[in-house]
Amino acid sequence: MRGPDSNRFFHISLARRLAGTVRLALAAGLLLPLLAGAPAIAQTVKQVPSSREDILYSFAPLVRKVGPAVVNIYARAEVTERRASPLFDDPFFRRFFGDVFPGETRKRTAQSLGSGVIMRADGLVVTNAHVIKGADEITVVLADRREFDAKILIQDERTDLAVLKFDTDGENLPFLEIRDSDELEVGDIVLAIGNPFGVGQTVTSGIISALARTALGITDYSFFIQTDAAINPGNSGGALISMDGKLVGVNTAIFSNQRGSGAGSVGIGFAVPSNMVRTILEGVDKGVIVRPWLGVSGQTMTTALAEQFGLPRPVGVAVTDVYPDAPAANAGIRVGDIILKISGREIVDEQALRYRVATRPLESIAEIEILRRGELQTVQVPMRPPLAKPEPDVRDMQGQHPLAGARVANLSPAFALEQGLDDMARGVVVLKVARQSPAARVGLRPGDIVTEVNGTKIELVATLEQAMLAGQHAWRISIRREGQVLTTEIKG
Repeated sequence: MRGPDSNRFFHISLARRLAGTVRLALAAGLLLPLLAGAPAIAQTVKQVPSSREDILYSFAPLVRKVGPAVVNIYARAEVTERRASPLFDDPFFRRFFGDVFPGETRKRTAQSLGSGVIMRADGLVVTNAHVIKGADEITVVLADRREFDAKILIQDERTDLAVLKFDTDGENLPFLEIRDSDELEVGDIVLAIGNPFGVGQTVTSGIISALARTALGITDYSFFIQTDAAINPGNSGGALISMDGKLVGVNTAIFSNQRGSGAGSVGIGFAVPSNMVRTILEGVDKGVIVRPWLGVSGQTMTTALAEQFGLPRPVGVAVTDVYPDAPAANAGIRVGDIILKISGREIVDEQALRYRVATRPLESIAEIEILRRGELQTVQVPMRPPLAKPEPDVRDMQGQHPLAGARVANLSPAFALEQGLDDMARGVVVLKVARQSPAARVGLRPGDIVTEVNGTKIELVATLEQAMLAGQHAWRISIRREGQVLTTEIKG
């Protein structure tokens, strides 16, 4: 939380620093054995510091090791603004002019700052997608203050991760290794490193407060690590480090009771797990991100549903739809099954199911534990990319009928995900509607799915075109919009 004046902010910050020092001291019993080349932390015995000597240790050796691999990122974008009279903010004028106001336009340069992590010695950097969104120029600043121009290799808004690359001119830079984020436990000590408020590289300490935070709605793959290490604006894209000096997360968001630039740390920060970062980096060499796809939709188990299905507690996802010929369908998963685990990892809700599938390696086999009619079963499901059939066949509808002016396409799971649509939807989707066209006048919107015309079920664009041209003077059209089927009759 940051108050309206800077003095209050720094007062709170000092208190947090002192608190961090105490935690720093408590960590000492874990730190030195690791730096001395002891086995990985997963194999060590975790213990609470028990002597005065234990609490005099420092994180400094660890920070010296990992700090050079964390960078500052400055992004610049040229944006166009329209200067209009305040009168056009009035609802009365908006009724006539909509969002298109008369007035002068001007261009200005917008700047944003954030952090990033070097993941390869040749200058590969991972950061948050929102840090570099819309950027025309990106500058990466190393810990030793050298600056490099960078380009975007991958920008994935579904995970809020991006990958940048800059030319090191043959120099090998320090970088961080990835640790399996599934090894983390609540209570583990971590460091957050980034560039909060642009003040320069800053290290804060804390613990893992929670794992698998899913109900945040920040990204399509919400499954965050929660930490009380202080994270502030500018930390986005920075590193969350475990005590063995490896990356366990990319700091992404904070919970705050203020909005906009006034937001600050209240000890509740969220990081994208390193296992998701790994899947994004695997897409760098391919030039595209391809995630495994299961082909089911489901409902998170509630207390009432759990009682109905005889579960001792509300965990799992009840399958409500299975896409034909999807990996789940071919493995025998049916509507009504309850998915409880994937490869030994408990599935608490739909977001957890989505994350667990997305972070599995392509072409691997996942063992999925399901409950069917009261009996536990395990099925083996190959992790395959989303189906790409039928081909999109994008067309602009033409002719003397109500859908003229609409751009439509066949839906496949792969195309739906590419367009940000429901991957379980089938049929013909509206991608665009030309202004003042017949399709616009009947109220068609992008995202609508045409399901039926004059009694003909619509599964392909070609079928839709034939049905519309055959109608001649009367059309009964059904569409699916936001889960509801709407039907209208139109006469020519």
